[in-house]
Amino acid sequence: MPYEPPTHTVERSIRATTGAKIIAGVDEVGRGAWAGPVTVCAAITGLRRPPVGLTDSKLLSPKRREELAVELEKWVTAHALGHASPEEIDQLGMTAALRLAAVRALEALPVRPEAVILDGKHDYLGAPWRVRTVIKGDRACVAVAAASVIAKVRRDAMMAELPGEYADFAFAANAGYPSPVHKAVLAERGPTPYHRLSWAYLDALPRWRHLKKVRIPADAAELESGGQLGFDF
Repeated sequence: MPYEPPTHTVERSIRATTGAKIIAGVDEVGRGAWAGPVTVCAAITGLRRPPVGLTDSKLLSPKRREELAVELEKWVTAHALGHASPEEIDQLGMTAALRLAAVRALEALPVRPEAVILDGKHDYLGAPWRVRTVIKGDRACVAVAAASVIAKVRRDAMMAELPGEYADFAFAANAGYPSPVHKAVLAERGPTPYHRLSWAYLDALPRWRHLKKVRIPADAAELESGGQLGFDF
């Protein structure tokens, strides 16, 4: 079914009420995966007309997402990616890991945003960022939709490039999410270095549940400076 294209309505509202002109749309991918990082993209688009077909990445075919991501990376004013590794997710919990990835993305932009549009209803970013949360922002807001597509395509590519010794897990197809193939191979071979070991899925795997980690928060300053990442970002 057709969907209404995203607009700049929220961006215009923020400009009118706050005076902010540099506004970043932020979206994440990988929150529900069992393996791989959580990835956040921050995109600045201004008020220009977006590429035809832009919408929430989940509504696009893989082929169209990849085509659109290439187009978007040339079209946006600026964009940057931030990641939190499986190890950091285990240490911090998902909410704090999302914030870490988002801050990394925002601070990697060539200009500091004066306001941020965050997809969803929960502000996991917080001060000092000026945040507007928008439910289904990846469908409603141009900048968030652009961030959604870029984040999804780039994270999928990272998962597809994991070492060949883990090919049985079909990460190129499932991107670390719990597909039937992923579940079956996980039960047989156990978790890889790219799996999140504090997650409940291990409770259902008698052979491997001894590997489950109890979350012990790490030093935030150490993680902000890079910490030990499970991926070469």
